[in-house]
Amino acid sequence: MADGRLRIICGPTGAGKSAIALDLGETVNGAIVSADSRQIYRGFDIGTAKTTLAERARVTHYGVDAVNPEERYSAARWVSEAQQWIECAKSAGKEPIVVGGTGLYIKALVNPLFSAPQIDPEQRAELERELETKSLSDLRRWCEELDSARAHLGRTQLIRAIETALLAGSRISDLHAEHAAAIVIQAVNDRPAYLVVDPGDALAERIESRVDMMLEQGWADEVRELMRAVPPEAPAWQASGYTVIRDYIDGSLDLSSARQRIIIETRQYAKRQRTWFRHQLPPAAVTLVNPDDSRSREIVRDWWETTE
Repeated sequence: MADGRLRIICGPTGAGKSAIALDLGETVNGAIVSADSRQIYRGFDIGTAKTTLAERARVTHYGVDAVNPEERYSAARWVSEAQQWIECAKSAGKEPIVVGGTGLYIKALVNPLFSAPQIDPEQRAELERELETKSLSDLRRWCEELDSARAHLGRTQLIRAIETALLAGSRISDLHAEHAAAIVIQAVNDRPAYLVVDPGDALAERIESRVDMMLEQGWADEVRELMRAVPPEAPAWQASGYTVIRDYIDGSLDLSSARQRIIIETRQYAKRQRTWFRHQLPPAAVTLVNPDDSRSREIVRDWWETTE
């Protein structure tokens, strides 16, 4: 990646991103950096369509099986670790390829998250009690002196601006300007190029077939084992379909009803992902590929070569 391009393969769940990424990774000596908020958890394998150990032996993977199911994992933490994984791949002489469908992770990697300054909670609570007694016009006058660029905003934003100026010694307007500059600098350096994998109308059938395959592979048995070891409130259980399988195991649903609910929920999730990618990614930086197209490998290869 001497050219600085950040290459990202994304798309809705069930579209076939992993197969395309594996094929490309083998061809270009790549390393896959997973941008999947559920494959990050150990033990949650079948229901997240996690790449197998054999597939990970073919192409180096980062960000898979990285944390325990009980851990809370944020986009900010993923970005920090993904940047390290990208550097590890480069150091190993491999081409890093970010692959996944978690839009928040991808957006945070390309556009750094705004990080508000730390403020002592006791001082904040004391100041908030005082500010809550002030009228909106009084708050605007305070903000006009402390951070005039924020003085036109609503009550909550005014209080936050005043708190930040008084307790952190920084103006939120300045912090936002610095954040925007950082985004511009990173965009210039990384110039992300997106390969969006989407089979079009065939996605609905693909999702149904994938759910059937997961059930045949022993998804219910996997969940039974996890229920013995992982607390029910663990964040990893939020992965699509796992709560439904738990209901099936508990006897709240029969298998046919569980299957249908998972298919519906997965299709709804894929629809939201499609909407996100359509509206959040810059069209000029996007290449679309239908994995069922006979020219898909050629399209992927052309995308790779034009980003070099």
